[in-house]
Amino acid sequence: MKRYLLTAFVICFCLLASPAAAVQEPVDRDVIAKIRDEGLNRSQVYETFTHFTEDIGPRLTGSPAFKTAADWAQSKLKEYGLENPRLEAWEFGRGWALDKFSIEMVEPRYMPLIGYPEAWSASMNGELTAAPIFLGDKKQEDIVQMRDKLKGAIVMSQPIQTSFERADRPQPTLFDTPVAIGQPRPPAGPAGSFITPQNMARMLRETGAGVVLRPNRGEHGTLFVLGRDNGEAALPSVVLSAEHYNMIARMIQRGLNVKLRVNLQTRFLTEDKNSYNVLAELPGTDPALRDEIVMIGGHLDSWHSSPGATDNADGAAAVMEAMRILKTIGARPKRTIRMALWGGEEEGLLGSAKYVQKYLAGDANKAARDKFNVYFNLDPGTGPIYGWYLENNPAVKPIFDAWLEPFKDLGSRKNILQGIGNTDHLSYTRAGMAGFNPVQDYADYDVRTHHTNMDTFERVKVEDLKQCAMVLASFAYHAAVRAEKIPVAPGK
Repeated sequence: MKRYLLTAFVICFCLLASPAAAVQEPVDRDVIAKIRDEGLNRSQVYETFTHFTEDIGPRLTGSPAFKTAADWAQSKLKEYGLENPRLEAWEFGRGWALDKFSIEMVEPRYMPLIGYPEAWSASMNGELTAAPIFLGDKKQEDIVQMRDKLKGAIVMSQPIQTSFERADRPQPTLFDTPVAIGQPRPPAGPAGSFITPQNMARMLRETGAGVVLRPNRGEHGTLFVLGRDNGEAALPSVVLSAEHYNMIARMIQRGLNVKLRVNLQTRFLTEDKNSYNVLAELPGTDPALRDEIVMIGGHLDSWHSSPGATDNADGAAAVMEAMRILKTIGARPKRTIRMALWGGEEEGLLGSAKYVQKYLAGDANKAARDKFNVYFNLDPGTGPIYGWYLENNPAVKPIFDAWLEPFKDLGSRKNILQGIGNTDHLSYTRAGMAGFNPVQDYADYDVRTHHTNMDTFERVKVEDLKQCAMVLASFAYHAAVRAEKIPVAPGK
């Protein structure tokens, strides 16, 4: 008996003293089972996603469609029974709307062309049918001599496109060693340009070009279409598919008589210069912790040439569904769980940056920042949540590994120590708080869908939306009931 008791004591002592036991992270399997049951069997994420992509469509910041999406999201969050669903306005600038656009080749043969206006493009003075002027092989002094010909003309401003987007970022969860994180460096611009794009834009503004056409780095009819407000310097500007742009340029170089017909009608919107963030809460229940905040979020805005299915209707829908699940199952987090759908992400993380600046950053917000726990963002990529980018914070790895494990049967794999850029969690990490974004799928994302006219409904699977919502709900809940706050990366 003494020998038995001694052996048992040694075993217990070793277990208690082992590092694995010391860092064992609690996982509430009962709550996870409820999250999975609700998320798999009574999900509403598909209806939310398709409302954003099909009923509303593109949600350019500052557009009426974005405001419609924000208003609808607020009404649904109220319907879910969440606390204080609201819109928070912040100043953005003038909006933009596309009323009409067409572009065709009419000589030497008829052919509709694939193109899309840049956002905040100026409007044309009516339909224009004319021979395009190709400047892609001209020097600056040659263009100066052509100034009179450029006024009111259809101008092709760039060389023939020879470099294309042909590589997606690597999937880091498939490698045992670190890989480059984020979108690959854009390919080099077209070869043979004699004038910088900035000088070209200035000269075309000064000459009063009728409409400017340029190629893009997409292939197979894919258009990477962005835009910015150039104020009074804005020109009518159209991005053509590289194949069609190059075809027309070659025809001109061969001496063929080419004519195009272009019509572009747009409006600048100045009545409401705000954009909006959508927020709501699931209140905490612990009197000592309920003022601490766990946040989840993603951006609601998109670019304008597609409904932004993967960037970021899927993320916005999953965030809303995660909150609905937690409310529906009667989750009782100790800390308050707050959600946000951001505006203006595509123009530079503007909505999240405005929120952090107002409520969390700087000396005046130190008390609120001390009560802030963690922000989980959902944005780049599509497909399931494979894991999380840990922002070079090894202290969170055992925590996130434990929380991820229950979803391995639904596609989760592992967490990645490195960080990722260019999305809204950076607004938090830059202010010294914990912020994370998941690892998702990138197959055909960088080459086909990200910021293109091909970011459509077909790029997203409903099973992945469900999985993302469940993982997000579980991580938010576990962060909100954890005894300690999520550790912040060293140096933050």
